[in-house]
Amino acid sequence: MEKVVVIKFRNNCKPYYFSKGNFEFKRGQGVVVETARGLEYGTVADPEREIESPAQPLKPVLRIATEKDEETVKSNLAKRSEAMKIFKEKAAAHSLEMKLIDCEFTFDGSKVVFYFSAEGRVDFRELVKDLAGVFHIRIELRQVGIRDETRILGGIAPCGRECCCAGCMPEFKKVGIKMAKTQGLSLNPGKISGLCGRLMCCLSYENDYYASVYKKMPKIGGSVGTPEGHGTVVTTNMLNLTARVKIEKDGSLFYRDYPVSELTFRRGQDKPEKDDDSDKIPEE
Repeated sequence: MEKVVVIKFRNNCKPYYFSKGNFEFKRGQGVVVETARGLEYGTVADPEREIESPAQPLKPVLRIATEKDEETVKSNLAKRSEAMKIFKEKAAAHSLEMKLIDCEFTFDGSKVVFYFSAEGRVDFRELVKDLAGVFHIRIELRQVGIRDETRILGGIAPCGRECCCAGCMPEFKKVGIKMAKTQGLSLNPGKISGLCGRLMCCLSYENDYYASVYKKMPKIGGSVGTPEGHGTVVTTNMLNLTARVKIEKDGSLFYRDYPVSELTFRRGQDKPEKDDDSDKIPEE
């Protein structure tokens, strides 16, 4: 086992491990580390954590951020608005259909990265030349998808909490419409779509449980045997493992909830559903 410090960077909730060294860290403290992109400023997410010894040695934290480092970060952030304004003007001059999402200057100020979205591929070579002539540093343009756009911009999800992709989800998880069907959710786009217009990432959180329980539940509308005779399943509750059954007996009609363990039915008679891994909302 090896003791590490967990660092997070701006616009990314993915944790990165660095060698703890002889430093004593505090949660939320600024640090300067060396990455593949050069020197970067990050924030301590976990002062100390034990992990299995990695195959490759971890890079150490260079230093705890000084007042000068904090001023550098503030200065880089202050330049964002003007840089984005210039980008939009130059893109419009080249008649490029690009939606600028965000930009960031590297900690050492040697490069500026612009994040944008577009419907297709964009030839921005001339735009890069113009931007380099203005900023006199390295220019990087990075095209991102609609889910990445939401992760960068953030926002409040339909549940009232911060979007998972922006706040607590290091990597995008694969979601499909079959997950919503398995969990018995409404296929109304307004109820199962996130801010990005795609299926909500949280559909995958409990999918393993629902997928296993789904195989044990009777089909809605299917015929089942109960202690009081045969009936038709009206609704099911996969959390309580119960089903509401409509029973006609002696000319009367009544509804009753039963534990699935008390019902007899043939789950195998259901037609198997085709896998659907699409993360797009079905059209009504």
